[in-house]
Amino acid sequence: MTLDLGDVPPELREAVAAALDAAAVSDGHLAVEFVDGERIRDLNREHRGNDSPTDVLAFPVDGTGEVAGPRELGDVAICPEHCGDVTEAAVHGVLHLCGYDHETDDGEMLKLQAEVMRTVP
Repeated sequence: MTLDLGDVPPELREAVAAALDAAAVSDGHLAVEFVDGERIRDLNREHRGNDSPTDVLAFPVDGTGEVAGPRELGDVAICPEHCGDVTEAAVHGVLHLCGYDHETDDGEMLKLQAEVMRTVP
């Protein structure tokens, strides 16, 4: 199995690959899409119950367990107008796709995110 980053904007592929490597994920497909403030607000309301825009949302598909065929990691939606650093938002979203959750862990995800950010331009 291999990574399929064909649906990741070229300027984010290195950071996305670094986040996947840090999470020990070596196979699967994921997509990253830039959306506007209205779209991210709609997605946030529909999927998280928060009627406000946000910087990044992640939508995992296969999770971290075994799968029968090619792994579909999921989708990341980034709203550039609501984030300070698009690259960091991509890393953050990808770590969520890999099963990390900063709302429930003891700082593990944000520590890993900081480590990844030190390795990408």
